[in-house]
Amino acid sequence: MNALGRHVLAEVYGCNRSILDDTSKVQQVMVNAALKAGAEVREVAFHKFSPQGVSGVVVISESHVAVHTWPEYGYAAVDVFTCGTRVDPWNVMDAVIRDLEAENYTATETRRGMFNEPAVQAAS
Repeated sequence: MNALGRHVLAEVYGCNRSILDDTSKVQQVMVNAALKAGAEVREVAFHKFSPQGVSGVVVISESHVAVHTWPEYGYAAVDVFTCGTRVDPWNVMDAVIRDLEAENYTATETRRGMFNEPAVQAAS
């Protein structure tokens, strides 16, 4: 079966709490992870919540990298969706987990857009 993309969802625990509550640091972690994996960054949007927490998305040509943080628990929910075969979502995820200084995590991969036949090119 062919898949249009791969979507990795991670529960990331024991993260550095000061990183998780700093919008610019979280954004830097996410953008750098995408770039290190070879993704092409298109748009970046991050938001700081009160009293704590950060949510954000890095839109990449290959799809997206997203995060939601709970600094009070040292926890981050991270998802990486990449289309095509050029960027491995696990490479992005590995960099995020390392740079959030996580103690442990669980992650699953879902293949998206499953087809039994090769993709058909549209006529131009």
